[in-house]
Amino acid sequence: MPTVLVVDDEPIVRDVVVRYLESAGFDTVEAEDGNRARDLIASEAPDLVVLDVMLPGTDGLELCRWIRGRSSVPVILLTARGDEEDRIVGLDLGADDYVTKPFSPHELISRVRAVLRRADPPSAPSERIAFGDLQLDAERREVRRGNQDVRLTAKEFDLLWFLATHPRKVFSRDELMRRIWGYEAAFDTGTVTVHVRRLREKVEETPSKPRYLQTVWGVGYRFVP
Repeated sequence: MPTVLVVDDEPIVRDVVVRYLESAGFDTVEAEDGNRARDLIASEAPDLVVLDVMLPGTDGLELCRWIRGRSSVPVILLTARGDEEDRIVGLDLGADDYVTKPFSPHELISRVRAVLRRADPPSAPSERIAFGDLQLDAERREVRRGNQDVRLTAKEFDLLWFLATHPRKVFSRDELMRRIWGYEAAFDTGTVTVHVRRLREKVEETPSKPRYLQTVWGVGYRFVP
């Protein structure tokens, strides 16, 4: 079964999250701070990290930056309900999802399952598509722009592939949440907005004037070959 690293300085929160994860069939490891989390990521190679933003010493956002600089392991952030800025910064740093405190353990388990499904999808068809200098390989889950490899997270690739394989069709943020993340948007669709912005920074020559990933104001997004 997949191994989930739970990083939170509150023992009660860790205990609740670990018990629900294990009852759902996951293996777990625990860390109370960023230093211990780094050691476990290196030694245990977890399949997913549940990471509290408010940690002593190295906070969760800094740890997320450290993780993303070294690994594509999925990260789900735990944030306070009012800390919208932390959620946006976390997504900018490469987090795959977030859950706000106080949270339902059942919702967290659903998010973990959804993120893992996206990170390790069924075998993709042996298919490649190219648009101008942009090349996508579904089997290898690789993207190249010109002669350069483009490093994407699992969610970024899923979002780009989905839009690219439905050229010119406009999808709302709510629909993209359902199609790519696998659940309804609970409070907002900032997750989609941030992922589109990150994709533009990686695949567009001029992110402020996107050639491929275009916004249809008041509706959503589309991929224009």
